[in-house]
Amino acid sequence: MASSSTRVFGNYCRTLMAAAKTSTATAPPTPTTTATTTGKGRYKGILKPVPISPALGKFVGANEISRTDAVKKVWDYIKTNNLQNPANKKEINCDDKLKTIFAGKDKVGFLEIAKLLSSHFQKAS
Repeated sequence: MASSSTRVFGNYCRTLMAAAKTSTATAPPTPTTTATTTGKGRYKGILKPVPISPALGKFVGANEISRTDAVKKVWDYIKTNNLQNPANKKEINCDDKLKTIFAGKDKVGFLEIAKLLSSHFQKAS
């Protein structure tokens, strides 16, 4: 296969491949320069901070937060307090603080976290 591509492209292909090997990697784009922002660094979608319920606000310590940051803070709390079930890593054992934001449930599956948190975010009007 390589010999047929060499016949078609000749030395041109080798030149391109050699240039790609010697190029230096650039730094990944920062969140403010990606397509998830609009205008002057304002976030949109799930990265946009929105008003939250008082229960979630007390948990995260803010009146507004983005959905992604809320999930990150919940996971940080779960890992810090070792609340993941060691026998079944997909299951979270809720303490009293987590029960306030997870509708009083004793155990929550990790796939349920985003669904249970969605009720704490105000709908866009």
